[in-house]
Amino acid sequence: MDDDARPAARLTVLSGPSGVGKDSVIELIRARSPWIKLSVSVTTRKKRDYEIDGEHYHFVTRTEFQRLIDGAQLLEWAEFAGNLYGTPRAQVEGWLAQGRPVLLKIDLQGARQVRAAMSEAQLVFLAPPSVEELKRRLVGRGTDDEETIKRRLAHADEELAAEKEFDRTVVNDFVERAADELVGLLGSSYLAPAQPNPGAGVP
Repeated sequence: MDDDARPAARLTVLSGPSGVGKDSVIELIRARSPWIKLSVSVTTRKKRDYEIDGEHYHFVTRTEFQRLIDGAQLLEWAEFAGNLYGTPRAQVEGWLAQGRPVLLKIDLQGARQVRAAMSEAQLVFLAPPSVEELKRRLVGRGTDDEETIKRRLAHADEELAAEKEFDRTVVNDFVERAADELVGLLGSSYLAPAQPNPGAGVP
């Protein structure tokens, strides 16, 4: 495909209820599809043992986060379970200006803000195979205390009901399949190098 014929790069937002497996899907895409730029959110949440600052999140203080809000440097931001989360605007806009597809993982409130700020963004809802499976994952993942789990379970119904607001739905029944489907929605051939034609010049 000629450069001029390629579609314009767009921002794709991945959202869905807590416990649906967004992090697992993102990690697989990170490993398999390095041509996709993954936006790294800013958060005031405490870093988990397995997380790397600057790779999973940019971990900042509430004071630093407020400076970003005051300076209009966030594309979207939200507060959940006592923690602030936001998307650096310059990071996303810079990659799009370079023609790079960008994938952003955020919650429902943030997805709505992005839709208002960038109407051309593609919103993808990551859905669980069933509500029962979602609740099992939330309780069984062991990263949250009991009170946080209760809040997330209560919030799950609202998040699931918002599926109709999204452009596409991907069911996370198997992480590999869900990741492949999401990459396909991003346009997997967009930045792929041209493949040689083995039959070229052969009579």
